[in-house]
Amino acid sequence: MVDDADDERRRAPTGLLNRPRVQSLAGVRVLDRSTDIAGPYATKILADAGADVVKVEPGGGDPLRRWRSGALFEYLNAGKRSVTADDGLVDGADVLVTGAPLDVAALRAAHPGLVVVTITPFGTDGPWAGRPATEFTLQAAAGSTGARGLPEQPPLAAGGRVGEWVAGTYAALATIAAVREARRSGQGEHVDVAMLDCMAVAMTTYPAVVASFTGWPAVVGTGRTVEVPSIEPSSDGYAVFTTNSAQQFHDFLVMIGRADLLEDAELARAATRFARRDEFLRAVHEYTTKRTTAEILEDAALLRIPSGPVLNGATVTGFEQFAARSVFQPDATGRFRRPRRPYLVDAQTGAPPGPSPVAGGDDGRVEWPARPARQRTPWRLPLEGLRVIDCTAWWAGPVAPHALACLGADVIKVESIARPDLMRYAASRPASEDRWYEWGFVFHGANAGKRGITIDLARPEGIEVFERLAATADLVVENYTPRVMDQFGLGWDRLQQVNPRLIMVRMPAFGLDGPWRDRTGFAQTMESITGMAWLTGFADGPPVLVRGACDPLAGMHAVIAALLTLMQRDEDGRGHLVESVMVESALNVAAEQVVEFTAGGPLLERDGNRGPVAAPQGVYRCAGDDRWLALAVATDEQWAALVGELGRPGWATAELATAEGRRAAHDRIDGELARWTAPQDVGTLAERLVAAGVPAAEVITPRDMVANPQLRHRRLFEVEDHPVTGRHELPTFPVRFTHVDHWHRRASPTLGQHNAEVLTEIGLGEDLDRLAELGIIGDRVLGA
Repeated sequence: MVDDADDERRRAPTGLLNRPRVQSLAGVRVLDRSTDIAGPYATKILADAGADVVKVEPGGGDPLRRWRSGALFEYLNAGKRSVTADDGLVDGADVLVTGAPLDVAALRAAHPGLVVVTITPFGTDGPWAGRPATEFTLQAAAGSTGARGLPEQPPLAAGGRVGEWVAGTYAALATIAAVREARRSGQGEHVDVAMLDCMAVAMTTYPAVVASFTGWPAVVGTGRTVEVPSIEPSSDGYAVFTTNSAQQFHDFLVMIGRADLLEDAELARAATRFARRDEFLRAVHEYTTKRTTAEILEDAALLRIPSGPVLNGATVTGFEQFAARSVFQPDATGRFRRPRRPYLVDAQTGAPPGPSPVAGGDDGRVEWPARPARQRTPWRLPLEGLRVIDCTAWWAGPVAPHALACLGADVIKVESIARPDLMRYAASRPASEDRWYEWGFVFHGANAGKRGITIDLARPEGIEVFERLAATADLVVENYTPRVMDQFGLGWDRLQQVNPRLIMVRMPAFGLDGPWRDRTGFAQTMESITGMAWLTGFADGPPVLVRGACDPLAGMHAVIAALLTLMQRDEDGRGHLVESVMVESALNVAAEQVVEFTAGGPLLERDGNRGPVAAPQGVYRCAGDDRWLALAVATDEQWAALVGELGRPGWATAELATAEGRRAAHDRIDGELARWTAPQDVGTLAERLVAAGVPAAEVITPRDMVANPQLRHRRLFEVEDHPVTGRHELPTFPVRFTHVDHWHRRASPTLGQHNAEVLTEIGLGEDLDRLAELGIIGDRVLGA
């Protein structure tokens, strides 16, 4: 048998052989007072990087210990220690993570070097701070639920409590950045994470930017859609397809044997294709239902159509790419299987985590001497002074350097006039308009704060320019398919020769090796392969795409890996290779299905808007045109409050006073609630229920998030003043720091906007005209 370390060494580039495992947070002390998912996932990420995490569990221990088989608790808390009281431990801590109210100002005054991380539904201040909420009602308030599903059905929330994992990811990223700066300046930070902010950014796709770019047109219909095609039935399950580009849709029609539809201009456009979905999907299913998933995927791979199987907790561990890369590992006790952390540094996965702790098992054993006061220097953004070369495209790639730019790095986006970032082409202006490609709404959202240049990397002169730039950089971030950088001659070995201190962050869809190495992957593929889609949808219908979370999740996990590796470089002074895998990031977030099933639990299934925690939970139609209330009763106390608002009707009998009773009578309760909500104004009703202590929210049209008073208070939207599109609000980095007033310091770049500025900085100012004449640089899309 070959152990993991031997397997990693066999795959490692020559220059990385025999390097030690990187544990960037070794010596960092984290006091974890959190529960549920978001806080523990954040501290899991810290523990996986070597931090000493001590979990505080008063009373009967973390309630998550008693959730289902207990495997989710064990997955999230592996390798941590546990105490029942933290008396005095804060004096020796570097980080404190909590989801409960506390006096942050007093704590930071007593411990000026401490990084305090609060993870709450709405943040620590503002008009909605302290409101009752669940992840389900937050999805509604963030605009995620309102965009998902079919017009003839109710709005549909994503399954799997994705928003909690999203918030935990952002919390971990921001914590690592704050720790790095605290080491330098001696000044701690309040990392204020609001789940609503994180979900508004990561679980929608810039809907308010689209609306602003198009003049806020009236919403036609319900606004709910699914992609066509997306998850389609095969003879033995389901397969997912992504046709984001015109070429991909062209090839899809050829694959299903319907080249006769290529001339149908309506089908070529996503919006009109959705309107004709019944007709179009009959043609699709004529092909898919007569073939197995494996046969379909083989056909799709030949045409490079992004596709994948739709897996779940029972089947995902057998996926050939995961098996080839040893992605799933036994937990420390051997009780279940878990995904490894989703990034490798120098071709190594990091040390496997130890077992989860016994509640209070480390009482009296944690010795953290008080940290001595450090000399304080002026605080600055954690990445100020660093240069990042951004060779990414679409959404998952660009959001990673976007976060680095928000944190202070000088990010230089590299495109070419022959092949710009294709997200420019998802534009709100027709191709007949001048510079129409500057109106890509996702491009603006994911690239604000960067400078932009063009280099033709297919030509030797372009490679020379890139290497001159790389010699001045701290990081290169790229998300091409793995073969591309090697084809350019810009692989890890070459870049290390150019700049031995350079960190290269690679973001492949499926990894740098394995049978799926060179396949193209998008969020739709990842949601389906990892099981995220399996938990989303109605019980009697097919799985439904989550739509949104996988791209930001992949980007933020790449940033986490980059920050940790920068901290390692702070210590050892040398460059490193980071492999942050998109599908493995999603797999870590979807891990509950796997850990529960392999621990002997049931296969988790989708159940519409119902969930495993709250009962009743659902969306209920109110007065007006397609107005819906999201409601989730998570405790018996909340049920009593709801019954009071209902006027204590006779149908609210004693057996409904418990969660078990309500779950058994869910259909009956839904019918009564639907009759009650039908004549009422949704906004008034939501406020009334919240005031009574019941989690509730209006299911908003996604673009209307920009008017949310809590998001306005927290400055989630910042004005971009762009030379082509003008002034529009963009969502920004969804975490607040005490020291930061705003995150965006420049607009997203026009194509090649900073060619002269950047190339002059690296000594090529006198070559600008020659490079432009050769077509190596430029500021207009070739042929546009």
